[in-house]
Amino acid sequence: MKVIIDDDTYKLLDSLNAKEYAKCLRIIGLLEEHGQVLGMPQSRYISDGLLELRVRGKRELRMFYFFHNKSAFIIHSFIKKTQNTPPQELRKALKKKSEHLRDYNL
Repeated sequence: MKVIIDDDTYKLLDSLNAKEYAKCLRIIGLLEEHGQVLGMPQSRYISDGLLELRVRGKRELRMFYFFHNKSAFIIHSFIKKTQNTPPQELRKALKKKSEHLRDYNL
């Protein structure tokens, strides 16, 4: 499966230390390899066709993504600091998803 990563996620990945970066690449590789069958603990459905990749470690990272045709679009990422997903991060991801669908006629 093709995985397309947005610029903001690339910036976040560049800011990580080597160990965190390697974990992210491994999880993205699993998404590329397994696609829609990737499940817990690496991936979890959130809502409205939006899922999250879960990178665990000293700091937890979340990457929101959605599927369209035979591609996965990673559209928003953040470092998780609380147990629950912050509502503003979910709103950002849903907004980016709708913008992607509109802008790229998906």
